[in-house]
Amino acid sequence: MKRKAAVVCCSDGRKTPEREKLELTVKHLEEMGISVCLSDHLFSEKPSCETLRPKERAAELMRFFSDSAITDIFDISGGDLANGILPYLDYNAISESGACFYGYSDLTTLINAIYAKTGKSSVLYQVKNIAGDNADIQKKRLSEYLCGQSKELTDFRYEFVNGTEMSGVLVGGNIRCFLKLAGTEYMPDPSGKILLLEAFGSTLPQVYSCISQLNQLGCFEKCRGILLGTFTKLCSEELYAEVISQVISETGGKKPVAITREIGHGSDSRAAIIGKTVSLSVDITVQSII
Repeated sequence: MKRKAAVVCCSDGRKTPEREKLELTVKHLEEMGISVCLSDHLFSEKPSCETLRPKERAAELMRFFSDSAITDIFDISGGDLANGILPYLDYNAISESGACFYGYSDLTTLINAIYAKTGKSSVLYQVKNIAGDNADIQKKRLSEYLCGQSKELTDFRYEFVNGTEMSGVLVGGNIRCFLKLAGTEYMPDPSGKILLLEAFGSTLPQVYSCISQLNQLGCFEKCRGILLGTFTKLCSEELYAEVISQVISETGGKKPVAITREIGHGSDSRAAIIGKTVSLSVDITVQSII
């Protein structure tokens, strides 16, 4: 199947110095045999970081979801603004679209909203990784994933720190951004789900605060297990251990908890499919998608 990808920006507009990396990303996608079309609204120098107002950004995204030729939609942004578009999206059209959405960080809001409203899965992954410090391996993983040759992009190593197995639909992503959905129709029901949590710039007190809020929302009681990705700012093993301890404490030690260093904001990160079943066990070394 001939692939055609759209590149969009649903969160904060990119800054001019990022043009070179975007051009390299597009070049690598085209080398994979993918036809690429760019949104006209990727960059912003405004104090608000908006490329367009929320309703207009939603319309720009829907332009690509409604194009039957588009197979993949790659969002290159992150930041704070993505949840503003959620009320303006046509979820019926997204459900019927053959396009798969890819994004990370603040796009956690959109990816989980798509699942909550349509049951459709999306991919937690930053396509600019193919132009980053680990470009060669990332290009190989993405190319092979898109053509169905390998699941190396989504097969991540993990280990259990509490319990020995868990299975369920994966939801979550960036912990701060996921919590933007609290109290809205766009937050997935955590019942029976595996909750993925990772962070970029959050400090330890901020992570603790988010963990407490998830517990108070009943997410830990309802979910089937927790998968912790990378917490970039908490770079030391000691601080990462504090996060693990806090999660186990908040769940009363009753929920399985696994950790992976391969999902998060690093340029070497693999992808996680939000809205698909994952089965994790001490008997296997990578996750499996059903």
